[in-house]
Amino acid sequence: MNVSLDQLWLTVFVIDTTRYLVGVGIVSIALFVVFRRFSETHRIQRRRASGADIRRELTYSLLTTAVYACVALVTVQAQRSGLLKVYENWGDYHWLYGILSLPLVLVLHDAWFYWVHRLLHHPWLFRRVHRVHHLSRTPTPWAAYSFAPGEAVAMAIFVPLVALVIPVHQLVLFSFLAIMIVRNAMGHSGVEFHPQSWIETPLDHLTTVTHHDLHHQRLKGNYGLYFTWWDRWMGTEFEDYHQAFRAARAGEPAATTQPGGLEVRA
Repeated sequence: MNVSLDQLWLTVFVIDTTRYLVGVGIVSIALFVVFRRFSETHRIQRRRASGADIRRELTYSLLTTAVYACVALVTVQAQRSGLLKVYENWGDYHWLYGILSLPLVLVLHDAWFYWVHRLLHHPWLFRRVHRVHHLSRTPTPWAAYSFAPGEAVAMAIFVPLVALVIPVHQLVLFSFLAIMIVRNAMGHSGVEFHPQSWIETPLDHLTTVTHHDLHHQRLKGNYGLYFTWWDRWMGTEFEDYHQAFRAARAGEPAATTQPGGLEVRA
């Protein structure tokens, strides 16, 4: 069946927007409705996001899903041309590869995110591309996709690039995108729900909410998404990260650190 480009764009836009709303909605309802009392006692910052902050985050996130839909048009054309290694039949590759390809994609995405994110903090790129995201000094889950169009493109092209390099099953891509939006919403929630013992076990290789929240407070550092590896290898993790994590778990929210060196005001 032939589908016009505008129909394809609208379909992808609706799917991406729905995934965003469902993923962020689940995190928001869990933290601020079901476990509201817990969240109030484990806030990372004293400052609270305003209604205007949330409306801005939502507006830019919808713009991002529109950009994602545009990138999807190119991705679909590349797939139809046989350039991408996206497959539908599990039997095309060994079942073990199919299972392991999901964590592989997550590891590759974390590396992509770290280096692109760090590049976006170059002063020239920050002011023109990344500044929008950092208008959220005290982020909420709705900030998960709050990007300027240039940053949205940089984030969206990971999928076609990874499918250009390695075979990826459609279900793996779907699972990756679901994990990505939920993890992103969690990281911007401003509530430290990870247990106190988290940083005292091998789980410390996985980022916490505090890890990313400190990035929004201070700008320069803690660039990773899923893992702490790159920040530690590159020396970009804040030295007091563990101390800040413990304070949040103890119910001692910090005053928002004033950003320095780069202008982020609206």
